[in-house]
Amino acid sequence: MAKRYKGLRFVFLLLACGGILVWSKYLHFSFSQSVSLVIFSASVLATLLFWESRVAIAFWGIAALILTKTIDIEHLILFSSLEVILFLVGMMVIVGLLREVNFFNWILCRLVTLKGMNAKKLVIVICIASAFLACLVDEVTSIIFMVALIFVLADYFEVKPMPFIIISVMCTNIGSAGTVLGNPIGILIATKAGFTFEDFIFNAFPLMLVVLLVTIIIVLFWYRRQIREMDIKIKEHADNRDAVVKLLCVPMTKEIRKGFFVFFITLLFIALHHRLEQGFNLPKNSILLSMPLISAGAIMLWRQEKAREYIEKDVDWWTLIFFMLLFAKVGALKYTGVTDIFSRNIASLANGSQFFLITFVLWLAAIGSSVLDNVVLVATLIPVIEQLKNIGIETTSLWWALLFGGCLGGNITMVGSTANIVALGLLDKKHRSGIGISFFQWLKIGVVIGLTTTAIVWVFLVTWRR
Repeated sequence: MAKRYKGLRFVFLLLACGGILVWSKYLHFSFSQSVSLVIFSASVLATLLFWESRVAIAFWGIAALILTKTIDIEHLILFSSLEVILFLVGMMVIVGLLREVNFFNWILCRLVTLKGMNAKKLVIVICIASAFLACLVDEVTSIIFMVALIFVLADYFEVKPMPFIIISVMCTNIGSAGTVLGNPIGILIATKAGFTFEDFIFNAFPLMLVVLLVTIIIVLFWYRRQIREMDIKIKEHADNRDAVVKLLCVPMTKEIRKGFFVFFITLLFIALHHRLEQGFNLPKNSILLSMPLISAGAIMLWRQEKAREYIEKDVDWWTLIFFMLLFAKVGALKYTGVTDIFSRNIASLANGSQFFLITFVLWLAAIGSSVLDNVVLVATLIPVIEQLKNIGIETTSLWWALLFGGCLGGNITMVGSTANIVALGLLDKKHRSGIGISFFQWLKIGVVIGLTTTAIVWVFLVTWRR
């Protein structure tokens, strides 16, 4: 049966690519434009249909672009966005150190063991911790630690973790839009749009807080029955707070202090990068991109016996290679002029209307991210927005629309973001205990939160543009 479905998916892929090829010829695309569009579309569809083989598919796509002379090697390297990849490598090494010294465990256990804690306060703490942890590191690291914490709490209080996992994932995706560090699409947009860390703090972060507040109100109402059940369990264990502390908490150690110092210095320089670059007459974003590498290098010198492990185990090379090759294929669309054609058509439809463009980009990103990895979607739309700027259209609001659409749309379905997939993978290990999540269980709350929060951002952006 599995082979049959795989065969049907392959036939669908071939038919779809054939249709795209015919459509490109109908639009009078050149040979290189048709090839770049078909290869990119085939790669995206094949990634959706054969997710486990996405890197192999990406390799084939790049090879096809080179062999058909659609793009040369020089531009292939140029479009690979190595600056983004290196930034992520450096941050992953830093996060690896923090994980190793139990920095995240130390923070989280202090939050959930506060005196006077009840179920409603605990849910609020989970929401805020999920969002802010995603802001500080990234959505994947955040959800790994939050899910581990929720499992421990659920086991101790004998409640089902499923609703609290969903709550944490939703808030993680929302928080990932708050800073340039929260999501790979943040650093991608920052480098392409020229945004600084300060731009995110003054524009994205306040809007993220508003959306987070609305989400907290929604989940407190939506899961009110489960929260009442949790409250009863907490009251039953009220006299055993010391046992909870002992179960969850790790002591403050010298390694945690040193790890926090490295992390704090990194965040400080990233936060001030724009002013430092201006003061020292450095190229734009040079300190933003260099600081994680400097800190990662210091970490590997400090803990030389762990240096190779940080690079081999803490850096997600599988995902980074996929991103790098994806960026190159998107670059091929720009190199051959396909994105220019799309941009002109969108601009023609908009007829100069910022309202139309903001609405189009935000909702396309949100709905698209619910079924397609948000990095894939955002990487595809970035050259389109760049070209809109080149033809004289104001694009500042469009970049924020793309950011929030990509992050918030991931809440709609189970596969809408990397954080969702990681949480589901962790839940699968517990599925025998009867705590699995069905597609429609997620979709009900996902649609409510995803569409409500996106609508709030939409209202803000179409008002703010004036």
